Amino acid sequence: MIKGSRTSKSAILFSICMAHFLNPFMLSAVGLALPVMGRDFSASALQLGLVETSFMLSMAIFLLAMGRLGDIYGRRKIFQLGLLLFAFSGGLISLASSIEVLIALRFLQGLGGAMVNATTMAILVAAFAPHERGKALGIAIASVYAGISCGPFIGGFLVELFGWRSLFYLMVPLGLLTYLVTWIKIKDEWADSKGEPFDWKGALIYAPSVLMLVYGVTNLKNNHAMWVLLILATFGLLLFLLVEKRAPYPMLDIRLLLENRVFALSNLAALFNYAATFGVTFFLSLYLQFVKGMGPHQAGTILIAQPVVQTFLSPFCGRLSDRIPASILATLGMGSSAAGLAVAANLSADSSLKQVVLLLIFLGLGFALFSSPNVSMIMGSVPPRHLGIASGLSASMRTFGMLTSMTIITVIFSYLMQGKSVTPETQIAFLSSMKIALLIFCGLCVIGIGCSLGRIRK
Repeated sequence: MIKGSRTSKSAILFSICMAHFLNPFMLSAVGLALPVMGRDFSASALQLGLVETSFMLSMAIFLLAMGRLGDIYGRRKIFQLGLLLFAFSGGLISLASSIEVLIALRFLQGLGGAMVNATTMAILVAAFAPHERGKALGIAIASVYAGISCGPFIGGFLVELFGWRSLFYLMVPLGLLTYLVTWIKIKDEWADSKGEPFDWKGALIYAPSVLMLVYGVTNLKNNHAMWVLLILATFGLLLFLLVEKRAPYPMLDIRLLLENRVFALSNLAALFNYAATFGVTFFLSLYLQFVKGMGPHQAGTILIAQPVVQTFLSPFCGRLSDRIPASILATLGMGSSAAGLAVAANLSADSSLKQVVLLLIFLGLGFALFSSPNVSMIMGSVPPRHLGIASGLSASMRTFGMLTSMTIITVIFSYLMQGKSVTPETQIAFLSSMKIALLIFCGLCVIGIGCSLGRIRK
C-alpha cells in the first residue's frame, strides 16, 4: 500500500504491466494477421497498411494531449478511460464488416492506447519513491518486451485456430480485468495541474502537423509528392513550438526543453535510440528469409532472441539504476546498441547464424540497459505537475524515432532498390541497402551516446 492512502502499489504495477503488454502484443500479432484479414475483406496492400498506420497515427496525434489532460483532470481517470476505450474498440473490431470500418476502429483504439501510454509512467513515478522507482520501471518496461515476444507466437496460434477476430476478442476480457483492478484497488488520483485550462490552440496545430508527418512518411515509397507533406509538417511543428513558448498553459512546456538539460538530453537520447534500433528487426527479417532462405516461423524464432533478452534483463537493469547513476547505465546501453549495429552492418550472404544471434543479444542488452534508466531520468527530472507532459513526450519520442527509422529505410530503398521487391535476384542491392541503413543507424546511436554523456554529472 502507498503510505497514507488506500492504493496498492502492487495493483498499480499489475495494471501498468498489463497495459504495457497489451499494446505491443496487439501490434506484433495484428501484423502477423494482416494477410488473413486481406483475404477476408479482399483488401488492397494500401488498406492493409492503413490497419497499422491508423493505429500509429492516432497514438502520435494524441499522446501529448492525453499527457496534459492527465495532469489537469487526473491521470488515473485518463488511464481508466483509455483502458475501456482500448478494450471496447477491440471488441467492435472483432465484429467489423469491412476493411474501412476496421481501419476507423483501429484509429479509435489508437486513441485509447494514447490515453494509456501517456499516463502509465507518470502514475508509476508518482506512486513509487525514488529509491524503488528504477525497479518498478524495469518491471513495467519488461512487460512491453514480453508483449512483443508473445505477439507472434500467441497471435499466430490464435489466428490459425480461431481466425484473426480472436485477437480482438481477447482484448475485451484482458482490458476489462485491468480496468476492474484499477477501479477496486487504486483509489488515489494524481492531478497536479488541476484547474488549469487545456491548450486547444496548440493541440489544433499539433494534430494536423503530425497527421501530415505520419501520412507522408508511410506513403513516401509510393508517391514522391509526399515530400511536400513532410515540409508542411515540419513548418507546422515549428509553429507549434513557437505557439507553445508563448502560451501561459501550454500542452508542451518549452521551458522544460530549454532550461532542463537532463530532460531535454534524455528525450533526445530516446529519439536517437529508437531511430537507430527500430528498423533493425525489419532488415533482419528480410535478411533471414530472402538471403538465408528461412521460412517466416524459423526467422521469427531467431528474431525473438532480442525481446527475450530485453524482457529478462530490464527488471535487473531497473533495479541497478536505483544504485548506479541512470545516466551511466543508459550510456552503456547506447554503446552496446552501437556495437550490435556495427556488427549488423557487416553482415553478408556468408555470415553465420551465430553472428546474427550475437548481435541480437547485444541489441537486447543495450535496450535493456538504456530503456528503464532513461525513462527514470526523464520522469525524475520534472516537478510533479509536469509528469503527464513528460510521460506523453517520452512516448512521442519513441513514436517519432520509429518514424525516423522507417523514413531512412524508405529513402534508401527508393534509391538503391528502385522500387523492386526483395528477391534472390535483388539480393546484392538489398545487402547494400541494409549496410548503408545500418551504418546510418550506428551513427545515430553515436549521436545518442553524446546526448546521454551530456547528462552525466561531473
